[in-house]
Amino acid sequence: MLGAIEAGGTKFVCAVGDETGNIVEQTQFPTTVPNETIPQVMEFFKKYQLDAIGIGSFGPIDVNRDSLTYGYITSTPKTAWKNYPFVQALKEAFDVPVGFNTDVNAAALGEAALGAAKGLDSCLYITVGTGIGAGAVVQGKLLQGLSHPEMGHILVRRHPDDQYQGKCPYHHDCLEGLAAGPAIEERWGEKGVNLAERAEVWDLEGYYLAQALMQYMLILSPKKIILGGGVMHQEQVFTAIRKYLPELVNDYIALPELSDYIVSPGLGDKAGITGSLLLAHQARQEEIR
Repeated sequence: MLGAIEAGGTKFVCAVGDETGNIVEQTQFPTTVPNETIPQVMEFFKKYQLDAIGIGSFGPIDVNRDSLTYGYITSTPKTAWKNYPFVQALKEAFDVPVGFNTDVNAAALGEAALGAAKGLDSCLYITVGTGIGAGAVVQGKLLQGLSHPEMGHILVRRHPDDQYQGKCPYHHDCLEGLAAGPAIEERWGEKGVNLAERAEVWDLEGYYLAQALMQYMLILSPKKIILGGGVMHQEQVFTAIRKYLPELVNDYIALPELSDYIVSPGLGDKAGITGSLLLAHQARQEEIR
């Protein structure tokens, strides 16, 4: 039996299941502070005899296994979680192998193995919600270098009519600062769910996301781009992206059929928790070897 944690900035999702994505039980609770949230995680898992646990976490996190702070949540804006030893806490409680990566990398892994990119050796998964993050599978492996990707904080060109200053506390008007859910709410004065009929809201959103996708395509050349998160429940954003992207690329590279290339998650809202089960499976396999 495998345990999985999708640790988001708003909520924790915990599940037990197997590497095929079969989930036996799942629960969720709000992300508050470690001494409230982690005991709920422990309580859920202690009913099961686990072989390994996979964690897909909000970040930034330390994924360098040679680092003294491997397994930590690091410079997160959620101050109560800053420098929290996530992996160590789970290992102490359950004494099993623990796989650890970002929540978006976990979702990318899930989509590559069992979702919209099944059968492909590369894909890009982007979540657009409370924040913007992305995970990439390249040649069958999660992309990792000095650290994990932080694609939500790239710089984009501001729309000439957009006077909004940006929401990111680090960069103000980076992609996340201009296009994540809180930026939409602050710019337009209402939550996105209440703005569904205002076409200009989603056209602007597509304008910024199309710029980001062009950069990701030119650098990573993924075989599928998958867009998830609460903002992408507004289907008109896909329409705007598919309108702006060819204009930006301007025939520099050949684009695939965008309706098949830029898609919603094949696993729906289960991409992250499924990927976390796969992280647990990988951790178990590494332990066996």
